[in-house]
Amino acid sequence: MFDFLDGYDLLGAFWVTVQLTVYSALGSLIWGTLLAGMKVSPVPLMRGFATGYVIVVRNIPLTVIILFASLGLYSTLAVALGGTDISSINFRLSVLALIAYTAAFVCEALRSGINTVPVGQAEAARALGLSFTQVLRLIILPQAFRSVVNPLSNVLIALTKNTTIASAIGVAEASYLMKGMIENEAELIPIAAIFALGFVILTLPTGLILGWVSKKVAVKR
Repeated sequence: MFDFLDGYDLLGAFWVTVQLTVYSALGSLIWGTLLAGMKVSPVPLMRGFATGYVIVVRNIPLTVIILFASLGLYSTLAVALGGTDISSINFRLSVLALIAYTAAFVCEALRSGINTVPVGQAEAARALGLSFTQVLRLIILPQAFRSVVNPLSNVLIALTKNTTIASAIGVAEASYLMKGMIENEAELIPIAAIFALGFVILTLPTGLILGWVSKKVAVKR
């Protein structure tokens, strides 16, 4: 029944998808946290940069950002990010593009979490002599992260699905393999069903686990 799978590295393709997701999630979490910190910073220039970045990036299609990473950074500016061959270069450029795009959504999720922290806590910490960075790192962000686990899980699930856009520049992830299989095999429905099931297997546990974590770490007010 599944003879059409012979000769195709299905697990390898989904492994590339997992790698894209993990690297991009870590990078976007770091960059998104920095953007959220800048957005609530007392420095107008930092607030303006973070606000402008989020507005612009959220309104640009991810496909455009990934194509810019390939055609603009690599083809025009020869930015290879340390890659030694076209496959590794495209993979790294895709991760960079996914980080740049997803961080804007992480920033907004964290900003909503920061807004749930009572202002009096920050004022009390400043009265004790803590700097803005210390207040953000020790008091505000820990509570903000606990209150936005669910929104961040939605961002992570969306990121997993967005990795399919990397096929636009030839990254051999799951959707890239699916496209090749559909072109070569006369088994459209089984192929689509297999890849749909693969993405459900990747995303469903993430939502369930992070939903459980959200209940465990919820801030009691």
